[in-house]
Amino acid sequence: MKRVAFYTLGCKLNFSETSAMARNFEKEGYTRVDFHDTPDIFLINTCSVTENADKKCRKVVKEALKQNPDAFVAMVGCYAQLKPQEIADIPGVDVVLGAAEKFNLLEHVKEFTKNEKGEVFASEIKEVKGFNEAYSFGDRTRTFLKVQDGCNYNCSFCTIPLARGKSRSAKIEDIIRQANDIAATDVKEVVLTGVNIGDFGINPDNNRREERFLDLIKELDDVKGIDRYRISSIEPNLLSNEVIDFVAGSKRFVPHFHIPLQSGSDKMLKLMRRRYDKALYEERVSHIKRVMPDACIGVDVITGFNGEGEDEFLETYQFLNELDISYLHVFTYSERDNTPGPDMDDAVPYAERKKRSTMLRGLSEKKKRVFYESQLGKEFTALFEVEVNDGMISGFTENYVRVQTKYDPMLVNETKLLQLTSINPNGLVDVDEPQFAI
Repeated sequence: MKRVAFYTLGCKLNFSETSAMARNFEKEGYTRVDFHDTPDIFLINTCSVTENADKKCRKVVKEALKQNPDAFVAMVGCYAQLKPQEIADIPGVDVVLGAAEKFNLLEHVKEFTKNEKGEVFASEIKEVKGFNEAYSFGDRTRTFLKVQDGCNYNCSFCTIPLARGKSRSAKIEDIIRQANDIAATDVKEVVLTGVNIGDFGINPDNNRREERFLDLIKELDDVKGIDRYRISSIEPNLLSNEVIDFVAGSKRFVPHFHIPLQSGSDKMLKLMRRRYDKALYEERVSHIKRVMPDACIGVDVITGFNGEGEDEFLETYQFLNELDISYLHVFTYSERDNTPGPDMDDAVPYAERKKRSTMLRGLSEKKKRVFYESQLGKEFTALFEVEVNDGMISGFTENYVRVQTKYDPMLVNETKLLQLTSINPNGLVDVDEPQFAI
């Protein structure tokens, strides 16, 4: 049978979906190979978050055709939904599938022979209401389990609702079934992922909530065979104190939260059409630290959005500087087609956007260092990765401290009790000889 390679651009949700597509091919007898193993078919899962989406797509296609000029190239994912014809016009692309069609490539294409021009299968996004199950497997030590898709928010900087449609979720019973399947493997950690996972349980047909995220994590906590769960990015207005308190006392959910902020200015939050203010955000962070003092808290922040003057930026910087958080994911605002952002007044010059991003990334390094130093001398369990560099193996503690110790094959994909000892020049925490977990 033909050989197929996969390439993923973007988020953890994309990784889970690529892995599910790969399993579909393997079930039909196709052989999965690496990108550089001269495959007959390339499936590229695209992302639309940044302004460089088109440039990245073109580069990956170009590199694919270097590996095999006769290879069939299929493009799926968010950018494929937003601009299907633009992608279809990239030289060498044979087929483009939108959000509703991307899991059905084997139904749309039978022969996988090169086309003179790219063929497009893409429905209107308002027609996309089905939920496709997905979880990653075999790609990394941890598994990304998709529990939710789409978004009903319409933030003024974001194209995701246009690329993925309305919020929709798997049923809890189906997620538990998948979790049990994962538990039967050697996977130790599961990351719950989606577009807006706090909105779990909404029926896209009537926009009513039929199940709750809190109910989901309560049931997952009872699945035996998985050491720990990690919650991916969750909106502050949807991260209830009930969820926080449950994580604090749970058997398997780890003390790590990633909570998008985007701006520390209430004026900017309104312009961005966010559904909270800085007071609510600060309360969530304070509550987490009250019940889980060693919890790791990551923050998304966007700088350079239209209307962000020097005062609003400094307000954001000061707000983040004073918050008890652990690291930042900094995004430089880029205008996206079909969103309100580009039509707003007071655009920030690009050079100023980059300068502000640099300042926030410096703050992130400071926050991370302070958080790591606060953990020295304490005991945690770390899940060690497969990768080995310079005779050292690394992994993450339950509260997302990246640790490093001398390589021992017995550590790979194992959870070990250890004490954090010192921070090395790479920002990793060196540990004493790991002890077997109690």
